[in-house]
Amino acid sequence: MNDRRFARAGALGLAGLLAYGILTLWVTGRWALGFYQAAALVAAAVCGIRLAARPADFRWTTLLAPLSFIPLWGLIQLADGKTVYRWETWNSVLNWTVNFALFWLAFQVCTRRHRREGLVTLLFSFAAALSVISTVQMFTSGGKVFWLFPTGYTDFVLGPFVYKNQYAAFIETVLPLALYRGMTRKNPLAYWIIAGAMVASVMASASRAGTVLVLAEVLVIPLLAAVRDGFDLRRAGFAIGSGIALSAVFTAVVGWDVIWSRLNEADPYTVRREMLRSSIRMVHDRPAIGFGLGTWSTAYPAYALYDDGLFANQAHNDWAQWAVEGGLPLAVALLIFAVLLGRLAWNCVWGFGLISVLLHSLVDYPLQQRPALAGWFFALAGALAAAGVAKQMSSRCEPAS
Repeated sequence: MNDRRFARAGALGLAGLLAYGILTLWVTGRWALGFYQAAALVAAAVCGIRLAARPADFRWTTLLAPLSFIPLWGLIQLADGKTVYRWETWNSVLNWTVNFALFWLAFQVCTRRHRREGLVTLLFSFAAALSVISTVQMFTSGGKVFWLFPTGYTDFVLGPFVYKNQYAAFIETVLPLALYRGMTRKNPLAYWIIAGAMVASVMASASRAGTVLVLAEVLVIPLLAAVRDGFDLRRAGFAIGSGIALSAVFTAVVGWDVIWSRLNEADPYTVRREMLRSSIRMVHDRPAIGFGLGTWSTAYPAYALYDDGLFANQAHNDWAQWAVEGGLPLAVALLIFAVLLGRLAWNCVWGFGLISVLLHSLVDYPLQQRPALAGWFFALAGALAAAGVAKQMSSRCEPAS
């Protein structure tokens, strides 16, 4: 197989794998996640073998350093016997290894513009279609995934997402692509319509943080594009107006009353506040090594300030949970990754959605619990890193022309 056909197959295969991971998020059986993770690791190994034979094609980015540290830190915890639950730490090491593999694989696939264009366009098209299907399903399926598969829930099931904040995070990653393409294409109406539908779907899901973040993206992305890429401010104003108007139209169709009532709750941070305080106490007790990757829920009961009788599966704050599980070294590694990613998003405006997810992680757990959603995030981060490298040789940082 020649290089061009191999690259095309790689982009299609990676897009298909990421789509499969999202579509099977709702599956509780281990088989779905196991296939996804095995396929990701095999694909990364195949790409690595090919690059070993052609070392001149290998590319490097500084984001690989902090990301590679995370699974290694989990292995150190296991070797040192510091984890409070070895099984969960092994699972977490596997999850982070897959995250690293998907980032690295996307970065290598996207080093050429046509590969990046193909991959990002496929992922964007998939997400746009899924946002429409998810919204219709939420109102008509009675809690069944794709109208077929019961989930145990009766409402707010959006496509394969059974948790509204994780759905919102998924949309946050791709909404800037619609907004940026609306700024750069000659016929932008289709992208404004897609953006409006995505915003409305998040508002219909009643995710408070998600609603705030997607509305912020509608306002910020056109202005950043004008500042960074030299677009006329009038075009940015038109883009903002179009995004807001179409979002309002679609939101009027799906309804805004539920999200409005949630935004007006007297104390929207209740329970999360107590969990955060407990997590801070946990970090204070083990700042250097943590309790072990993946073990927050195991260690939490001894520190709980709030108990409603239900199992606390996540800290509702990814950053606090990372600090608990991996101590300050893990928190610093992820902070470095976030800063480097933020620099890329500043230069490559369409990647700003990844920063939105990291902000969302301050009040919820979009990057915990569902490894395939985290894999989607890190694969897009890899594509963004490749675009950042490409911008060093061009004036604009587009994923596609």
